[in-house]
Amino acid sequence: MSEQYFEVRAQLPGRKGRAGVIHTPHGDIQTPAFIAVGTQATVKAVLPETMKEIGAQAVLANAYHLYLQPGPDVVDEAGGLGAFMNWPGPTFTDSGGFQVLSLGVGFKKVLAMDATRLQNDDIIAEGKERLAHVDEDGVTFRSHIDGSSHRFTPEVSIGIQHQLGADIIFAFDELTTLVNTRGYQEQSVRRTHDWAVRCLIEHHKLTAARPDKPRQALFGVVQGAQYEDLRRQATRGLVGIGEGPGPAEGLSFDGYGIGGALEKQNLATIVGWVTSELPDDKPRHLLGISEPDDLFAAVAAGADTFDCVSPSRVARNAAVYSARGRYNITGARYRRDFTPIDAECDCYTCAHYTRAYIHHLFKAKEMLAATLCTIHNERFTIRLVDQIRAAIVAGEFDELREHVLGRYYGTDQRSS
Repeated sequence: MSEQYFEVRAQLPGRKGRAGVIHTPHGDIQTPAFIAVGTQATVKAVLPETMKEIGAQAVLANAYHLYLQPGPDVVDEAGGLGAFMNWPGPTFTDSGGFQVLSLGVGFKKVLAMDATRLQNDDIIAEGKERLAHVDEDGVTFRSHIDGSSHRFTPEVSIGIQHQLGADIIFAFDELTTLVNTRGYQEQSVRRTHDWAVRCLIEHHKLTAARPDKPRQALFGVVQGAQYEDLRRQATRGLVGIGEGPGPAEGLSFDGYGIGGALEKQNLATIVGWVTSELPDDKPRHLLGISEPDDLFAAVAAGADTFDCVSPSRVARNAAVYSARGRYNITGARYRRDFTPIDAECDCYTCAHYTRAYIHHLFKAKEMLAATLCTIHNERFTIRLVDQIRAAIVAGEFDELREHVLGRYYGTDQRSS
């Protein structure tokens, strides 16, 4: 990977936060950036062209889901993920590691990420069935589609992601919950490190075997849950791969993902532990956040990019964002409200449709409701991170944070 793969262009004084740019074969990503989640090569209910129009710089798809359907060979034959979904910009794929947790505890992330729960390494969501089993070599799981049995190893995950052809891919990792015991967390950090070494070796081999394809960047993923020593150990281990003799000698990651279950109140602290151990010249991706306070906290702590399904998921359930907070548009008060979702928003939905109309669409169970609200929520999140980036460059980050969060969470009592 070129030395100019990532450039830092502005820094938060005294903090790890920065603005920069990631150069990829399919275009630049100005950071900080929110990466929209298109799990199955689509942001649900919204055209890829529309995502481009609302300012999305990149999209992230899921290796596990695309492996099961339509199959990575189909995506490869189509010319890669971007060509397959008619997306012209940069793309990410995750490794399938999240499914190790979600399938392992009974499909879907239904367990509260609460470290105060009784610790248990064999917990299963109530009324659910374990569909994935982890061992030292990889994960055996049953498809949520048809129940068929499959096997992911680090090599399999990297092979799938090479076929999918995303610009940025992630090493295969094991995501634990906060209710796992300290002993299991230690085992998992070691296992994820061993898998990361195997991912690097396989990535190097497959890259050399297909020199005609655009170079993909591989990110290692830091685990360690809520434990400072494990987070730092995991980070140092990933950074140090390739420094000594061994099968991965001379190899290194192009960037790093910060994964795992995080208690919301400790998010900035945990991200700070990791970024203080990471090199400054490589990008850092925080997996799975999008709430305004989390975005500001993570940026200040040094995260560069983020992804989360929440903006589109809550939109499909009638929850919409505004400068004054999130609300449910199916409330009776909006039946005759002929104003936009958010008067300050510049999205297509707010320019053309009213709360009353969208309220009606949800009540009538019309599919257009999900489309209009997803456009709005994705634009709201993308625009907020764009504003954060501009504020870092202008030296106005703290002022923006106070203004935005004061209004969104109701601590600013001034009239709107």
